[in-house]
Amino acid sequence: MQCISSSETQNLDGQALNQLIAPSPPYAALIFDCDGTLANTLPVHCQIWMAAFRKFGAEVPEAWYYERTGLPAGELIAAFNQSFGYTIDENMLGAERQKHFAELIHQVQEVDAVAAIARANSGKVPMAVASNGQKSIVEPTVEAIGLRSLFHTIVTLDDVLIGKPAPDLFLLAAERMGVEPGECIVYEDSDTGLEAARRAGMRWVDVRVLWRES
Repeated sequence: MQCISSSETQNLDGQALNQLIAPSPPYAALIFDCDGTLANTLPVHCQIWMAAFRKFGAEVPEAWYYERTGLPAGELIAAFNQSFGYTIDENMLGAERQKHFAELIHQVQEVDAVAAIARANSGKVPMAVASNGQKSIVEPTVEAIGLRSLFHTIVTLDDVLIGKPAPDLFLLAAERMGVEPGECIVYEDSDTGLEAARRAGMRWVDVRVLWRES
């Protein structure tokens, strides 16, 4: 069962790491998380969140934000309000965040090793993006890095009742691609996403092995 984690890669160079995350047959479909997996969005999203919160007179500690990457936007805002005593409205902050996102999306770059896997498998097996993000953020991100045409479907938090770590996003992606969950390999960069893959009965690859020396 292909379940690759960062603890297994202590003595591997960059090329070996790229080979390590290549999907191991047999598999019928691939599913990719977006932020931090296909797209190196974390620095840009950090800027966006900080700018949006600042509009409401709030400063987001960078370390606090990075500890919560992968949370749905609503949960992150609620956690911030609870942690720092604010009552910022989710919809108002979301609109501000969307404005800053449109201004900065051109800065987003693909994660080379993961994008290479998607390109190598294009036309061979169906592929999907499954993200805890909102469709209005995820779709433009995949477009911005030039990979949208590779994917059969994009599944976001707008499509399910419960996001990761529940398995719903991955199960819906498999359903849309017409494959069994156990035939899928998931690419993820968060513990939340890996838990969702496990609960969906899918094999997984933790792409954080690529950042181990950064």
